[in-house]
Amino acid sequence: MALKRIGDLLLEQGVITKEVLTDALKKQEKNERLGETFVRLGILSEGQILHALEDSTGVKRVALANYTVDEKALGMVDEAFCRRHVLIPLRLEGNKIFYATSDPLDFEAFEELRALTGYRPKAFSSPKNDIITQIEKYYGFTRTLEALGVKQSIITEQEEDLEDEYDDTPMVKLVNQILASAVFQRASDIHIDPMDDKILVRYRVDGILEVVREFPIKILNQMISRIKVMANMDITETRIPQDGRIQTFIQQKSIDLRISTLPTVRGEKVVMRILDLSGQMSRIKSLGLDDKDERVIRDMIAQPNGIVLVSGPTGSGKTTTLYACLHELNRQDVNIVTVEDPVEIKVTGINQVQVHPDVHLTFANALRSILRQDPNIIMIGEIRDVETAEISIRASLTGHLVLSTIHTNDAVKTIVRLLDMNVEPFLLASSLTGVISQRLVRRLCTQCSYDDDPNPAEVAIFKRYALDIDKVKRAKGCPSCNYKGYAGRVGVFEVLPIKSNLQKLIAERATIDLLEKEARRQGMLTLFQAGLLKVRQGITTLEEVMKVASE
Repeated sequence: MALKRIGDLLLEQGVITKEVLTDALKKQEKNERLGETFVRLGILSEGQILHALEDSTGVKRVALANYTVDEKALGMVDEAFCRRHVLIPLRLEGNKIFYATSDPLDFEAFEELRALTGYRPKAFSSPKNDIITQIEKYYGFTRTLEALGVKQSIITEQEEDLEDEYDDTPMVKLVNQILASAVFQRASDIHIDPMDDKILVRYRVDGILEVVREFPIKILNQMISRIKVMANMDITETRIPQDGRIQTFIQQKSIDLRISTLPTVRGEKVVMRILDLSGQMSRIKSLGLDDKDERVIRDMIAQPNGIVLVSGPTGSGKTTTLYACLHELNRQDVNIVTVEDPVEIKVTGINQVQVHPDVHLTFANALRSILRQDPNIIMIGEIRDVETAEISIRASLTGHLVLSTIHTNDAVKTIVRLLDMNVEPFLLASSLTGVISQRLVRRLCTQCSYDDDPNPAEVAIFKRYALDIDKVKRAKGCPSCNYKGYAGRVGVFEVLPIKSNLQKLIAERATIDLLEKEARRQGMLTLFQAGLLKVRQGITTLEEVMKVASE
């Protein structure tokens, strides 16, 4: 290996300029590799750096998600060494040890690996996150299971049951590793599913459930008991569903876990919803709205009173949109009070109330008290019943701006839902300022998506809405997106301001057909139409849009 620095190699290839390199070196933090500095500053992606290194050094890239690591090679290197240098051994071949690294120019790791193993190292490159995931997979889980007395080979029915009194420390560690791995992979939910002969652990990442680990069924009771202890649930009760909550710190983040157990014929199933309490608020500009809808929403929340509702199913990003609006409104001259279940993001300058049904602090009861706190703006986590809806409307009519969410499929159906809850039509007409309905679609990976000609069916769909389409982007898959073709999610919005004609129709309790006709007449784009625009912009695919919206 020639001793060249990454900055020099990128400069030679014309990937960066000398000025960019100089600036990056000035902004490089202590103990930070220069490649990490480029990524942090947004100058280059990790994929671009690895591609440039492959061209200049001949170090090939490896797809770790599809690679089975040799246990013998793993046994020659300890976990601390792998974490320190962000590498993982792959296999032994002759007198060589092959390994994957996020920094092929880390010659210190190269020499240490040779001294440690006695083999000649041969490097492959892979993204840092992929390597850390594999370290968690092969070192963390494997050793914890061994401590539990479970071998990582195929589990047979002849193996003795785990009836011995093991120290519970390994199970504590195993559950902690499941949680830490989920947070690292940006999962929104963890599913622990008992099967006949194994336990499936699945993470929901970007809205898609995927099996990440399999464990032997005989540790199910220990695992469930540990989770219940953490959530202050009854570990002796296995016949009825239970709910609980865990607040903890994982990877320097304040995490709130909502726990739900469900007895099934194979054992208790657990689902854990992950809420990052240390998360940063999004801005309205970053939600994915087009310019017109962004202006409409800003006009809605600029009103001194009225109700603005965000609708959509669970997990569609409603709370993110509400917090983005609150960020725009959060000033010293206004009193903002929220009532939430749970408080997902703690915000300086906003008075946030946590619902506690066990002491009768419900949305409705909290809202009554909030109205005595001289608020300008009220945010209600969710309108769940007619009582909360009526108090919200009264609050808006007495000079308050009210923001809330509601579980409905689209903007017009939100109006119908409130009318069906026996809210007086004339009160709703005069208080409702606007409705934002939304969904989340997966965003195409910018590293590997490619242009393609639309097929006849796609052309026909776009033509139906008077839209031309010359090219569409397709998902491919690469190390940067873990070979999924998508990375992250973006919102698709249906924004409906309540103008005079709609107010009149609401007061007259018009049919849903008339309400929809008027909404489209005043220029509202449906969720499906908004999704088509995202496809045309190359942000997502038609398949993603059709999963969440249809006409």
